[in-house]
Amino acid sequence: MTSSAPLQPGTRVGLVAGWGQYPFVVADALRRQGCEVVGLGVKDHADPALREHCDVYHEVGIAKLGAALRYFRRRNVTLATMAGKIHKVALFRRFHWLKHIPDWRCLKTFYPHFVATAKDRRDDTLIQAVIDAFAEDGIVFAPATNFAPELLVKKGLLSGSRLSKAQEKDIEFGWRLAKEMGGLDIGQSVAVKGRAVLAVEAIEGTDACIRRAGELCTAGGFTVVKVAKPQQDMRFDVPTIGVGTIQTLAEAGAKVLAVEAGKTIIIDQAKVMQMAQQRKLTVVALDAETLDAPAFQTVREAA
Repeated sequence: MTSSAPLQPGTRVGLVAGWGQYPFVVADALRRQGCEVVGLGVKDHADPALREHCDVYHEVGIAKLGAALRYFRRRNVTLATMAGKIHKVALFRRFHWLKHIPDWRCLKTFYPHFVATAKDRRDDTLIQAVIDAFAEDGIVFAPATNFAPELLVKKGLLSGSRLSKAQEKDIEFGWRLAKEMGGLDIGQSVAVKGRAVLAVEAIEGTDACIRRAGELCTAGGFTVVKVAKPQQDMRFDVPTIGVGTIQTLAEAGAKVLAVEAGKTIIIDQAKVMQMAQQRKLTVVALDAETLDAPAFQTVREAA
């Protein structure tokens, strides 16, 4: 389901919640629309306080796919959504599997992806396997932004000074590189300065990528570009920024953050932009059409 048609009051919606504030925002948006929120928090990721924002709530281990399916089925959930980050790097820590022993449904779903002949273990491939497993049990996932479309950032200069010519060139260079990386499902963020790559996001996440760029470019003043994947499925892994992102950028010495308009979520945008102004960070939202415009004229006019 990808339609963003209004939900009928009383509609029961399952919320699979990871780390961060995004699940809170989605849960609150659903309840304002009169929906019944059946929360399912991923253990060691979701904030337990989310319980107060859901009509019912339960936590499940990241490898307990069968338990998650049974939880939703018992509550007659047929429509669900995902919100919040899963720290994938944790999956590669030594003996992690001892803490999160998979159940039978998880083994059945993911075994084909972890044998020697598996095609890949990319984020999109593995998350799609989860969505397919839910669909087999009659549970369809919709993008969380269907329920809170106001979170998607609009095009324009959001904070800070107008872009210099050098910054425009860095954004254009970084944008095309980030799109290539996203197309390969490696990462969605890149840090550049003087059209030289400082850091590319991989499994460690955006904040770690930014910090690494700061360590390598102690003079600061670099640009970070964060985009959606060319094949972006809005049901999961949508580019998201928040107060923590701005704080990391400022501490690392970044000067500009460019994000993709209409495909990037900003959690608590007013607070994020206030902090960006205080830290003298330029934040700009672009799209492909704007990027191709001479000297980013559309962005300049929106300032």
